[in-house]
This record gives sequence, C-alpha cells and structure tokens, in this order.
Amino acid sequence: MNILLIYPEIPDTFWSFKYALRFIGKKSSSPPLGLITVAAMLPVEWNKRLVDLNVTRLTRQDLEWADQVFISAMTVQRKSVYQVIERCHEAGVKVVAGGPLFTIEYDQFTGVDHFILNEAELTLPPFLNDLESGHPVPIYATDEFADMSQTPVPLWHLVQQKYYATMNIQYSRGCPYNCEFCNVTALLGHKPRIKRADQIIEELDRLYAWGWRQSVFFVDDNLIGNKRMLKDELLPALIDWRQGKAGFQFSTEASINLADDESLMQMMAAAGFSSVFIGIETPEECSLAEVGKKQNLKRDMIADVKKIQRAGMQVQGGFIVGFDNDTPSTFHRVGDFIQKSGIVTAMVGLLQAPPGTQLYQRLQHAGRLLERMSGDNVDGTTNIVPVMNLEVLKEGYRSILQYIYSPEVYYQRIRTFLKEYKPPKIKMRFEFNEIRNYGLAFLRSVYRLGIVGKERKQYWKLFFWTLFSRPKVLPLAVTLMIYGYHFRRIIEMRVM
Repeated sequence: MNILLIYPEIPDTFWSFKYALRFIGKKSSSPPLGLITVAAMLPVEWNKRLVDLNVTRLTRQDLEWADQVFISAMTVQRKSVYQVIERCHEAGVKVVAGGPLFTIEYDQFTGVDHFILNEAELTLPPFLNDLESGHPVPIYATDEFADMSQTPVPLWHLVQQKYYATMNIQYSRGCPYNCEFCNVTALLGHKPRIKRADQIIEELDRLYAWGWRQSVFFVDDNLIGNKRMLKDELLPALIDWRQGKAGFQFSTEASINLADDESLMQMMAAAGFSSVFIGIETPEECSLAEVGKKQNLKRDMIADVKKIQRAGMQVQGGFIVGFDNDTPSTFHRVGDFIQKSGIVTAMVGLLQAPPGTQLYQRLQHAGRLLERMSGDNVDGTTNIVPVMNLEVLKEGYRSILQYIYSPEVYYQRIRTFLKEYKPPKIKMRFEFNEIRNYGLAFLRSVYRLGIVGKERKQYWKLFFWTLFSRPKVLPLAVTLMIYGYHFRRIIEMRVM
C-alpha cells in the first residue's frame, strides 16, 4: 500500500513567519506533526511519502504513485484542502482526512472518502481493521480521549529537514480551563493527558540522531496544565538531556498563572524554554469575566509578564477585541498594555466563535452568528455579530495594529522587553550551520532593514543600544527586528 500524506498550504498569516523565514533561507516554520505521527501508526510495511505544500509542490507523479491520500488540516487551510481534494478526485485516488478542520466541519467536504475524526490513536485502528477486511465506512469518530502513553514517535525521516525553522513535539493534550471562545476543551477535554518523560526524551533523541540542532516547539495548548508531573518528571529529564548538547531551545504555550510559580519558571528556563505564548486576551476585567477567562482575572498581568521575562523567557501574547463588554476605549487600553508589557510578538484578532465552543452555542442561540470563521487570527474578520458597531470595531482593530507595529513603537517595545529580560545562565554550544544561519540572517537584516527599510533609523538605534548595553542578547534583538518586518508585511496586506 502506497500512502501519500499531504499537508495543505497555509496562507500568509501572522504565525506563518513567511517574510522572516526568508532571512534564514527556510520555507516553513515547522512540519506537520499530526501527519507524521499518524504515519507512525500505519503498518510498517506500507510505503509512506509526505508532501507538505508549504515547502514543495504536489505533482501528478505523486498522485499516480499513491493508493490512498491522507490529509490533515486546520481551519486556516480550508481553501487549499478543497484544491487538494479536487486534484485527488481527478487522479482517481481515495482521500482519508482527519485533524481539527475535519473534526469540526467534516460535513463540508463531500469529496472525502473516509473521515478519521477526533484523536487518531482511537479512530485510526478501526479504520485500518475495516480496510483490511474490505469494508471501511465513511466516518470514524469517538467521544473518548486517547491515552498518550500509546502515541508513537513521529516518523521524522519523512520530513525534508532543510526547509524548516523549528520542529514540533507534543507533551500533553487538554486544558483545565474553560474559556468560552476556545475549542481546545471541545476537541481535547479538560483533563490534561500527558506522555511519559521517557517518551519525550526518546523523541528528542530521534531528532538529535536525525541531525536536528535548532529550536523545538512544544505544541501543547497549555504546557503547565499538570504542574506536578511537569516539575517532577519532564523538566528534570529535559535539564539532564540538554547537558552537553548543541542547540535545542524550546518554546511552548502556557497560562498566565505560570508567573505565580517562581520555581516552575526557573526550571523551565533551565530546561531550555526561551519563549512562551500566553493568552492575555484583554486588560478589560469585565470582558475576561464575560467569556470565563478566570485565570486572568484579579491580577496585574503586566507585572506577571515581566516576572516571566525576568525568569529568562520571552512572552508572546494573544489579544482579542470585540467582546460584548468592550468599548471604544478598549482599543487604546489594549495597545497601551502591549507596549508597557514589552510583549514584542503580540497577536491581536477580532473575537471569533469556533464551532463546538460555548461561545458558538450561545451566539447561535441568540442569532448572532455569520459565515464560517476563516481561521486566520489577524485578517480582520469575525463570524459573529458584535455588540459594538462593526465598522467602529474594525477601525479600532486596525488602529491597534497600526500603532503596535509602526517601526518606532515596535522597536521601543523590543527595548522595553530587553531591559527586563534576563537570559538564563546556561552554557550553549552552537554548531557551524547554526552560526552560519545566524550570520546570514544578520547580513540580510542589515540590507533589508538597516539600508533599504523604512525602519533603518530605528534598526541602527536599537542595534547599537543592544550592542553596548546588552551585547549577550544581540542575536535575539536582531531576530525580533526581523519578526517585525514580517508582522508589518502581513498587516499591510491583510488588514490595512
């Protein structure tokens, strides 16, 4: 059996980092972890081939080779999914589909032969059994949640390593919180389920043996959902594993209460976590209460962000406007919060209601739902009817982005962050390829940002300030300046 695993194209988005990746000669931020994990669940005797449309083309020869095509996708990839399915039909190849997009809206894809919904550890085996007996059915779904101790190591050898800036690992699924607009609990449950520490170490060993020496993103929606196991097992294992190894900085997602646990922050930094994405959402307490974001209430979130920065981790933040309790003054407050906190990478989007969430159900009952959501966090669209006038909301949204990503404001925010940031005292070894990539990225930034860019004045001002006052973090400063170039390009194309 020849299995062609296809990952549809992701459009230019905030998180695609398309324009930043060009500085280091990469095509995509990371490979499709879900697909290569599913590949490891398929019979070992089957032939498997991965086509990631974000780094390569799908050819007629690929489809002629395949007996079946497996597709996994997120909502933002919907357009590319339709195109892939059409090509498979033209080639006469059966399509097997799974992942978040299909689990949420499988009824929108009539061209798929078999849906493997929810978690593949549970729904893929019955499909394989039925396929072997010659009687597979159209839909395989479950209300249960998988035991992650049974999840295999992804088949990294299917990936063309040279095209990617980072690799992905998953430690846990599920989140203990109940934010009304988030579909994580609808898809993966409230109780965090985890892999054993030795499973994670085995995955890292495979990556290391494969030759990977760069960053690794833990894709968990909330890494600290089970703090006890994290502190007792995983972090000590990571600290031991990184001893004497080159490269390997980690990033992840967590909730703001990370700032409440000093020892946890110290352990994460010692284990190699250099950045963490946190859903801040809004400084408006009434809006946080409106959507059940209880973990963010009654706390000084700017102070919390700075605690995490001083512990040695950059905070990337998610923000939302368009809550029922938002007012025109909210736009200024969000922009002011971002600037004062030193959250350099700040994703701001309009409130959307993903299917399956409590917010979706509430607004559907109230008759306030529009067309399907795009899945793009910063394209200025929403699938809900807001309380605020829609044009006022969109104009306020644009004003935030224009402000926080204008060169002068953005570069000042980098400086605000670097003044707080205390890099962990960890001995790092770098190999030649990493040093070469950093060097090329710097030279390209000099030309693109420092010579021909609109921000050249801010670029050199920040460069020399960092060089003389914080020289150890100069590579990070250059990286953030490159990120800013990408963010401005995306915002100019998609929102303004």
